[in-house]
Amino acid sequence: MIGAGPAGFFTTEALLRSPDVTCTVDLFDRLPTPYGLVRDGVAPDHQSIKKVTGKFEEIAADPRVRFFGNVSLETDVSCDDVRRHYHQVVYAVGARSDRHLGIPGEDLPGSHPATDFVAWYNGHPDFADHPFDLDHVCAVVIGNGNVAVDVARILVTDPDELATTDIADHALEVLRGSGIREVMMLGRRGPAQAKFTSVELKELGRLRRNVEILRGLVDRSDEGLSRRLRLRFLSSPVELLPGNGRVAGVRIERNRLVPGENGVLRSEGTGAYEVVEAGLVLRSVGYRGVPLRGVPFDPDRAVIPNAGGRVTREPGGAVVRGEYVAGWIKRGPTGIIGTNKPDAAETVEAMLADVAAGMTLSPALPQREAVDALLIDRGLRFVTFEDWSRLDEAERAEGERRGRPRVKIVRVEDMLRIIDR
Repeated sequence: MIGAGPAGFFTTEALLRSPDVTCTVDLFDRLPTPYGLVRDGVAPDHQSIKKVTGKFEEIAADPRVRFFGNVSLETDVSCDDVRRHYHQVVYAVGARSDRHLGIPGEDLPGSHPATDFVAWYNGHPDFADHPFDLDHVCAVVIGNGNVAVDVARILVTDPDELATTDIADHALEVLRGSGIREVMMLGRRGPAQAKFTSVELKELGRLRRNVEILRGLVDRSDEGLSRRLRLRFLSSPVELLPGNGRVAGVRIERNRLVPGENGVLRSEGTGAYEVVEAGLVLRSVGYRGVPLRGVPFDPDRAVIPNAGGRVTREPGGAVVRGEYVAGWIKRGPTGIIGTNKPDAAETVEAMLADVAAGMTLSPALPQREAVDALLIDRGLRFVTFEDWSRLDEAERAEGERRGRPRVKIVRVEDMLRIIDR
């Protein structure tokens, strides 16, 4: 299993629960920490969602399961290495890049993918030192999905409230000194077409159902509040404007709704423009999968091409024997964490059918100890689930001392030092 996020764990669970099947599963992840977006993507003030890790811990405790963290398929082992050791391979690597707007000024300093901001405040090691300049009065969040709601909420939430969560310390420090006083969310269509869920939206207003919630938010007074959130619909950014070598504003076109294919309303520009001053822009237009060396990739959909979870050589092409996908790299970045469970079940159904038909790989070294030998011979410091448990315990202990769920360790070298201590 390449990837130890929700898709990887749910696929593992489905395999272990399959009747009359004897199997072992090795979960690989490029980070020392498991759980993927549950740790690095779910907002820190959504602790109830993170309770799913209790189920993942039960799966990892099964003696048929092993975790190999801090092992990258890109730099440490190759796809050919994996094929030499396993009868079946599942790619559950998620979607760790971002989609682009394709407008002028998108890459100006001060303009960031919202996905980077999420990884930064959640303590992802790749983004621990990423600079976010919040010394501006106005920020614009482009998009109105759940991620957009999350980042907007983090920007306007009192840091003292965030200090009771597992938000990364470096992010909390920057947010305490933030100059942001107004956040504007831009949606190209109307509130009824917005992609956020009512659960996410409740976090903004503590109310219910999308349009009703929005109406309630409109009626609220912002008098006495230190920060203000404005939701703008039927608005599309057409250009990010520079000033003093960085982003200084967003040129917006007003839209109207017109009938599209299958009766779905789509947005259409009206030719009316305005400029919103902003020193920070977070572009929340979706995650995007990235290719793995030696694995087919569909650049148009940014997924590994597949048929019901079986990897194909190209979209609609021949099946690649013994290789499968699950999660976002299979279907695209859609759904919530629980969506990965039926998705994994579909993939496992294909895997078991192929086992019954004898359509698996023929690994030269299928013994479990051969995998350990490979990693040791290459001098890799891999992290077991027992290792992770020690790190987890250290984070929770420091969190308890500070009245928080945990205090995250955000640098790999510090993680390994604590594990080895």
